[in-house]
Amino acid sequence: MLFTSFDYLLFLVLVFSVYWLIRNKTAQNILLLVVSYIFYGYVSPWFCYLLAASTVLDYSCGVGIAAFPRHKKLFIVGTLCGNLGLLAVFKYFNFFVANFQALGLFENSRALEILLPAGISFYTFQSISYTIDVYRGIIPPKRNFIEFALFVSFFPQLMAGPIERAGRLLAQIEKPRIWNTELFLSAFSLFLIGYFKKLVVADNVAVWVDRVFMLEHPSISLLFVGSIGFAIQIFADFSAYTDIARGSARLLGFDLMENFNAPYLATSPSDFWRRWHISFSTWIRDYLYIPLGGSRVTSTLKFAWILTVTMGLSGLWHGAAWNFVAWGLYHAGLLFGYHQLGLGGKWEPRGWVATLTAWSVFQTLTIFGWTLFRAPSLGWLWSIIKQPAFEGTEIELMAAAFLLLLFFGYAALWITHYVLNRWWPNNRGAQIAWQWSAVTVLVLLANRIPQQFIYFQF
Repeated sequence: MLFTSFDYLLFLVLVFSVYWLIRNKTAQNILLLVVSYIFYGYVSPWFCYLLAASTVLDYSCGVGIAAFPRHKKLFIVGTLCGNLGLLAVFKYFNFFVANFQALGLFENSRALEILLPAGISFYTFQSISYTIDVYRGIIPPKRNFIEFALFVSFFPQLMAGPIERAGRLLAQIEKPRIWNTELFLSAFSLFLIGYFKKLVVADNVAVWVDRVFMLEHPSISLLFVGSIGFAIQIFADFSAYTDIARGSARLLGFDLMENFNAPYLATSPSDFWRRWHISFSTWIRDYLYIPLGGSRVTSTLKFAWILTVTMGLSGLWHGAAWNFVAWGLYHAGLLFGYHQLGLGGKWEPRGWVATLTAWSVFQTLTIFGWTLFRAPSLGWLWSIIKQPAFEGTEIELMAAAFLLLLFFGYAALWITHYVLNRWWPNNRGAQIAWQWSAVTVLVLLANRIPQQFIYFQF
């Protein structure tokens, strides 16, 4: 982890204290830019060179598009080749080398002995989106380099998003920040739920999920419950980071977008991707799916191909391993299948019976998808799937039942928080009672061993 929870809070308090003593917007931006690079270079200073390279490249291409509009295609090709080239080398080079060697295409190729730059996938996509928007004429190119550099490196969301668009975050950077007490106070609620989800839910559930996926040959029942646990873990972990990022930004006068909207209430693949990792799914939609023609395609074969490319690359974006690609292709198959059945797009089930059925079916499919995502290898997973569905000892069945109760026990107060915000958002007494309960449970059950956020590796 780049910072422990305590270190990060201390870092944020120091930044906050100095930041609001400064009245000048430019000075505030310079301060935030400097501390963002300090934050990013905490583990390895050379990370900052890659971040600066992407920043300079996209700033220059944006200016070049405005100065030489007839040659704007050259600039967009430059930004795509430069950014994706860096991503390919530092994130995927070893993956490609290993696979080429396995195929016998060449020998004696050495892997790069480098540490994967944390968050490189996130800031690369954010930076690319700016240049594409300038190319499309959606936003004008930015001349102030400090403001643009801060847009790419803004530390609250640098490591794992949300992936902001220039039209939203850069617009806030360009404006003077004014103290907003309501925005400031709302940050504390985000910190509380964020740290609760991370330290109580995600980190505690992770201990047991890891044990399941470390088994050489778990039963189907134990694997299924372990996958439910991972579904809880990854959602709690990732949304916790988003909550903390949004809370940190609010303390500095910024408002970051929401990244999740109850994804496990989804009743179809299209519904799920409107709710899960929203900043990424909308990025894929706007910069890959729609340009490929997905929104207007009439050929079934072409539609299948576009989904395969789009979701396959989405899976690869998550990591240099075949199980991530398989997870992306699996979701491509779900999207295609549901669309062919007339259950795609904005379709919604009618009535509680249809809704419950649709929800049960799709969430079961989602859990299997997380099994693909979390499996140590596809070979390991295939060896388990081949066994009879109800094979397993009595002890394994008891262990699966125990883990299921344990996972939902850790998540119970989190679920209560959603119910309160969904149906009684203005009940102040209930909200205060929940907050004190969360603080108490944090003190008692917070995992004492720091766990890195899952999406830092992406």
